[in-house]
Amino acid sequence: MRIEVAGQNAFIVYFADQASAAVSAQIQAAVNNILATMQDCIVDLVPSYASLLVIFDLERSDCFAVKRQLRGALSGLENLATTAGELITLPVYYSTESGPDLEIIAKRGSLSVDQVIEIHQLQEYRVYAIGFAPGFAYLGEVDERIAAPRLATPRQKVPRGAVAIADRQTAVYPAVSPGGWNLIGLCPTRMFDPERDPSMPVKVGDRIRFEAISREDFIARGGVL
Repeated sequence: MRIEVAGQNAFIVYFADQASAAVSAQIQAAVNNILATMQDCIVDLVPSYASLLVIFDLERSDCFAVKRQLRGALSGLENLATTAGELITLPVYYSTESGPDLEIIAKRGSLSVDQVIEIHQLQEYRVYAIGFAPGFAYLGEVDERIAAPRLATPRQKVPRGAVAIADRQTAVYPAVSPGGWNLIGLCPTRMFDPERDPSMPVKVGDRIRFEAISREDFIARGGVL
């Protein structure tokens, strides 16, 4: 890990050169440690794939004190277990009705649609980052057998709750938006709700599993086709 200046009131902590489950667990643990020990001077923490931006209040501390405190908060994280982070299960209605790209992914991998669905559920995914839109969690790593490149021409309208794959990442669209990922199902869970606290059901460092549900169950849980 290394700490570098990112502005007069910010540091960026680099945990590694690339993302991994271990790195993601370290970032989430660092967030927890920093909030527990430095909350009075922290303005914001912005976690990403392999780094953490730390923005602090210059009126309450200075760069030398913050850097010293950061070193303490990061101490010992290298040996953190990769199982750190909350395990969250998201329900998915997988079908060619709700996932128009399922057959394309199956054909590309010489698999059946049922095999694609099974493989997607078998993996435990790590929340590497949240971006693009509030609640859009980038999850990895997708099994290479069902990895798929982004669409050559993005869709103008992807429905809220669409479960999608792009390369070796998967995600759930939190709102109706344009998008170029491959759609394989629909999730009734709201990924962003500004009227709730917390507004998102997942955070960076969490572990995600997907669980197949029926069409009827999807509708009963508030899903819309």
